[in-house]
Amino acid sequence: MQIENHKEEVPFAYYEEKFKALDPAEVTARVTDVQWDGREFTVTVLGRTFAVTHPEYSIRALDNGPVPPLPTQTFLLRYLLESRDVAWQGNWKTFREMPWGELYIKPYTGRVLTRAAFTFGTRLDAFRAAAQKMGAIPVNHGDAGYQFSLIGPYQMQILVWAGDEEFPPNAQVLYSDNFETGFAPEDRVVAGDILISTIKENM
Repeated sequence: MQIENHKEEVPFAYYEEKFKALDPAEVTARVTDVQWDGREFTVTVLGRTFAVTHPEYSIRALDNGPVPPLPTQTFLLRYLLESRDVAWQGNWKTFREMPWGELYIKPYTGRVLTRAAFTFGTRLDAFRAAAQKMGAIPVNHGDAGYQFSLIGPYQMQILVWAGDEEFPPNAQVLYSDNFETGFAPEDRVVAGDILISTIKENM
């Protein structure tokens, strides 16, 4: 018996349908990191490159590894449909500091910050090894911190503090300032979720 996950499948189906009408030339004009060969887009997420056929959607990994889970595929569809190149000015922002951040901060904290803290703050060595395996750049913040290239010009950092007898583990996620105008707040939440899940897969 097939189990349907409506929370993931319904939004994916919606964007998959919109994707069929997409003009590839319009995509490559506004998102320069995406390539189009007349049949497939190629796009890189956290160091892995995927080929996406158009107009009928399918996805494959060019490293012959597994395809990403459905939430990541939905994120990619939204990126192809809506995103654009925005130059990074070299500054970092917390989720709360960006537009609509205050409104979404409670679900964001549970879905991203608390999850990162208790996934990585109790296993710092495994977190470091996974980040290095992914080609992340170490940063001098937290007990362990790394900078990741998410997609295109968009960068993220995860900073982790280990817990002790008095304090639980803690984490912070920073976004390159171009996220502020390049992504909707819902996509910034998903970006944090994708990053944590990918690091966890590599641990």
